[in-house]
Amino acid sequence: MNVAGKPTRTIWPAADGQSVEIIDQTRLPHRFEIATLRTLEDAAHAIQAMLVRGAPLIGATAAYGLWLAMRTDSSDAGLDQAYDRLFATRPTAVNLRWALDRGRAALAALPPSDRADRALALATEICDEDVAINHSIGQVALPLIEAIAAKKPPGGPVNILTHCNAGWLATVDWGTATSPIYQAHNAGIPVHVWVDETRPRNQGFNLTAWELLNHGVPHTVIVDNAGGHLMQHGQVDLVLVGTDRTTADGDVCNKIGTYLKALAAHDNQVPFYVCLPSPTIDWTVRDGVKEIPIEERDATEVTHVRGLDAAGEVSTVQIPPTGSPAANPAFDVTPARYVTGLITERGICPATAAGLKERFPEYS
Repeated sequence: MNVAGKPTRTIWPAADGQSVEIIDQTRLPHRFEIATLRTLEDAAHAIQAMLVRGAPLIGATAAYGLWLAMRTDSSDAGLDQAYDRLFATRPTAVNLRWALDRGRAALAALPPSDRADRALALATEICDEDVAINHSIGQVALPLIEAIAAKKPPGGPVNILTHCNAGWLATVDWGTATSPIYQAHNAGIPVHVWVDETRPRNQGFNLTAWELLNHGVPHTVIVDNAGGHLMQHGQVDLVLVGTDRTTADGDVCNKIGTYLKALAAHDNQVPFYVCLPSPTIDWTVRDGVKEIPIEERDATEVTHVRGLDAAGEVSTVQIPPTGSPAANPAFDVTPARYVTGLITERGICPATAAGLKERFPEYS
């Protein structure tokens, strides 16, 4: 997608052939900065400190992390150490485990001397596959937007609400929930996006709004609790969200607050779709509420906010009184019964075990 008119991915091999470059998402939206990953520890830090985030991009970064590790120590012990270090960074996004399992299986079958080259090739494959999957998700969902647009007055936009950032910043390119939006916009269909702030980290304000602005997509930022009101007054035609992990029965784990959007959409008969790349399906889990580990992040993400002050400097301020404790569950689970459908790269299916198995029979 575009940054100041220039097509850009979120992660790429550096020109020196020995490191990886990423967009440092902790600096957005007020600073656009590139960070360089040179070691396994750099990659692990980038995931853990959320310089990169979003399930698909976490998986891609982990794959590059294996390459950086193999350049230093390609022994069996080095491979195991790299796997364990990267796996410990974020517990919720299933793409992390998926990429690491794929990488370890491929590298363990090779002599240590061949592992670094194969790890780099595999990371490139994972990135290119992610771009293709996300483009396909957009193609699959585009008819939904076209159908709504056909019922609008001439020039009337399709109003889409999204939560958190399931955009190209959460993937390698295109995004999941934003891929249909970008493709509709590129095709000349009028769209307008309601962008949730997504407290506590404000990834809607900081990331989704930034990328929509750069690509020229009309949008309006709103506080998290405004979504239900907008739905009640007919100002939302469609809800599109992403997912960090989806169970084999169709429960969806996504950024905290997604569940409440699903409840409001259900009450107001607004279609609620989850854009689901297949690596995000956890076929080993059935009950999302009981089985998916929910990451508890640092309380300062709740108690403090970062923004641009009157002097044009990025600064951090504390909101609640000193001494008030804060809880910070990073995700919630939306039960499958509130999901209108799952938009996969292979088509749209019901959020059920049967629906997923029909699209992905190889896992049945």
